[in-house]
Amino acid sequence: MQNPITVEVSVKAPLEKVWELWTQPEHITQWNAASDDWHTPRAENDLRTGGKFSSRMEAKDGSFGFDFGGTYDEVKEHELIAYTMGDGRQVRVTFVPLGNVTLVKEDFEAESENSREMQQSGWQSILDNFKKYVESR
Repeated sequence: MQNPITVEVSVKAPLEKVWELWTQPEHITQWNAASDDWHTPRAENDLRTGGKFSSRMEAKDGSFGFDFGGTYDEVKEHELIAYTMGDGRQVRVTFVPLGNVTLVKEDFEAESENSREMQQSGWQSILDNFKKYVESR
């Protein structure tokens, strides 16, 4: 992985719950947005090595949207999800149980269109949204 950016969050929930809400499409559509004016109306997930995933991310006003997807390179249940995005960049998501808290850490390869700071901020916002969603359930 070249020049990765790292974001992480500690979620006050057991590992099994965190994993379930991270990986199931009906939950992904509830938390996968960087801000309140965006949403994910559709998500598909074939969670296995070689499986594919896809999420449709859109501005709620319909002004912009894109498909975010890729192929899983490695899946270790309750531990690791590694994938390659459609543009070839790699991502590693690790799940670390710390008692009744679960650390979720994402390392991803930066793209060249936006600044590293903007990318880190956007991915961190999605992670923070995930934390809020899990802890509210």
